[in-house]
Amino acid sequence: MTEEHVPTAVRPAEPPRPARLRPADVVRVGAVGLRTRPLRAFLSALGIAIGIAAMVAVVGISSSSQAGLDRALAALGTNLLTVSPGSTLTGEQARLPSTAEEMVARIDGVKSVSAVGRVPDAKVYRNDRIPEVQTNGIGVYAARPSLRSAVGGRLADGTWLNTATARYPAVVLGSAAAERLGIGRAGQDTRVLVDGRWFTVVGILRSMPLASELNSAVLVGWPVAERELGFDGYATTVYTRSAEDRVESVRKVLAATANPEAPSEADVSRPSDALAAQQATDEAFTGLLLGLGAVALLVGGVGVANTMVISVLERRAEVGLRRSLGATRGHIRGQFLMESLLLSALGGAGGAVLGLAVTVGYALYQGWPATVPAWALAGGVAATLVIGGLAGLYPAVRASRLSPTEALATP
Repeated sequence: MTEEHVPTAVRPAEPPRPARLRPADVVRVGAVGLRTRPLRAFLSALGIAIGIAAMVAVVGISSSSQAGLDRALAALGTNLLTVSPGSTLTGEQARLPSTAEEMVARIDGVKSVSAVGRVPDAKVYRNDRIPEVQTNGIGVYAARPSLRSAVGGRLADGTWLNTATARYPAVVLGSAAAERLGIGRAGQDTRVLVDGRWFTVVGILRSMPLASELNSAVLVGWPVAERELGFDGYATTVYTRSAEDRVESVRKVLAATANPEAPSEADVSRPSDALAAQQATDEAFTGLLLGLGAVALLVGGVGVANTMVISVLERRAEVGLRRSLGATRGHIRGQFLMESLLLSALGGAGGAVLGLAVTVGYALYQGWPATVPAWALAGGVAATLVIGGLAGLYPAVRASRLSPTEALATP
């Protein structure tokens, strides 16, 4: 046999390589389960959306509140300090000297000084038919004409006390006091009964965040309070405005200056610190609400896992058919994992939009600048993808382990 007739060796055929699915194909295959069961997909995504919306709204409302506080402080100023009498060593109520205002005005850096004095036993009523016990928690204060500019007060109606009206029975109502008395406008025909005497309402103040104690007060002139209401003439709160760069230095010497004989019996405060403390309290509630949002998000993840497990059980025949046509375990895992991720992504995106809408609506209602940190939106969507991946991992692995014959034989 010649060399050319020797048969060549037949090479064994290479086993077929499993097909690779492109990312776009994986997304299309994963979306099939969502399109065929839209109501179930919507309800599962809704659980995720509620958790994300809660988290985004809580962070957004907290940030908007902080922005509103910063804007309010920028408008009102943080240079307002107050000094008031504290307690003596025996526990009795102390009293500021009558020269407190004059002495405080001499402090270097102080721009303006004013004061109010509480008239302890005076009661205010809308008319003489109101029962005496219904005082509505309204206090009567003697006020200097310079008080409004010192505390940054604004009038809602009428005029402020001046050197002339301070000598006559005229009052200016704080915002809360006017509301409790049912008075909406000032004028000569509007009167209130103060300690059994009729006083004309000449003005109504707007709410004052930095002097909230005056919101529920009825303010009368210093001279008429001494003459008609038995006021002793001693200030119970001295308000002072300082240069921005001198606030701390003024604060350090304010007690000793207002009451040189007993500095420990004078309490000095910065009203803006009270607003900051209130903000800190709000942040504590924010942490609590974030925890509730996280729980809602976890519940949504459990809902996604439940949906995917049921989907695997219902689609065993589909899995068996795909396996018999050549789909690998990796293809099946990728399909169900992608379906879970798409379900979570829909819920995360919807929740982010809903949380943003709630934040903007509430901020507009409160008059705050709407502020939603970008990290809250991005973090919320990222959290849903992580939870969706974890929730869909077990169903995806379970689906991939089904053998074609077992899956097709299942009724």
